[in-house]
Amino acid sequence: MGKVYLHKPGARDEYLGRVESDSGRVYQHRFGPDEYLGRVELDTGRVYRRRAGLDKRLGQVRLGDGRIYERRFGLDQYVGQVRANGRVYGHRSLGADRYLGRIEGMNSLAEGGAAFFLLLRPVVEGADIEAQVAKSVDEAKKSA
Repeated sequence: MGKVYLHKPGARDEYLGRVESDSGRVYQHRFGPDEYLGRVELDTGRVYRRRAGLDKRLGQVRLGDGRIYERRFGLDQYVGQVRANGRVYGHRSLGADRYLGRIEGMNSLAEGGAAFFLLLRPVVEGADIEAQVAKSVDEAKKSA
């Protein structure tokens, strides 16, 4: 079982959830029972989000080198990388890739791809949106 931690600069990393090594199922840590978010096919690296009806395919991690691709119409887009040591990085187009977090006890690069799509990326993108909203509110207060 791989335990997923979000990197927090200058503070203790935050535990987000787990990826089961035998089934590829991903659970978000919560007070009470953990919430099932989705799964990864351990033999192909394809990641799926749980939803009513058929699960939605989010993307895939290449099992040879750990590169993570988001499913898009046409060509898939490179969005990040997972390394054999469990570190997960998000891609930046004009700069060094951003360190997002780590997976302790990871047995396959497929687990890292699942952690990226289902646990790390939603938290990081949510924090980025909150920071942008706060910045625009501060600018509006200054101009008023």
